[in-house]
Amino acid sequence: MTKLTITPLESSELGGLAQALDMAALPNSDLAEPDRMFFRFDADSLVGYGGLEGQGTDRLLRSIVILRDYRGHGLGRALVAALEQQARDLGIGRLHLLTTTAAPFFRALGYTDAVRDAAPPAVAASREFTSLCPASASYLAKAL
Repeated sequence: MTKLTITPLESSELGGLAQALDMAALPNSDLAEPDRMFFRFDADSLVGYGGLEGQGTDRLLRSIVILRDYRGHGLGRALVAALEQQARDLGIGRLHLLTTTAAPFFRALGYTDAVRDAAPPAVAASREFTSLCPASASYLAKAL
């Protein structure tokens, strides 16, 4: 697995994340809202971003993006593994996500399809669930 360095983003650094998400056609309008942690991932240089959202033991895995020039080299797997470790370190027991394009990728990492109506209340109340992702998005979850 590729060795990644993970660095928390300061609010002043969210512009780079927003731009990367925009280029990947992913939502970015709520990045500065409360209860979000975003990270940059480097392997000699910036390769991607990802984050966690919410409070408590159930949280959203979100804004996962590998920069175009670094895709296809296993960095997405390494990035998700690093975020899962961050989540474990924070005492998070289960991660949830919505995706319109990457369900097979996340299934290969152990995420399983879940019923959207059964999402924990705090997760279901997030902007990801209520407005940013379409109802047709796949909802997946993984116990850590």
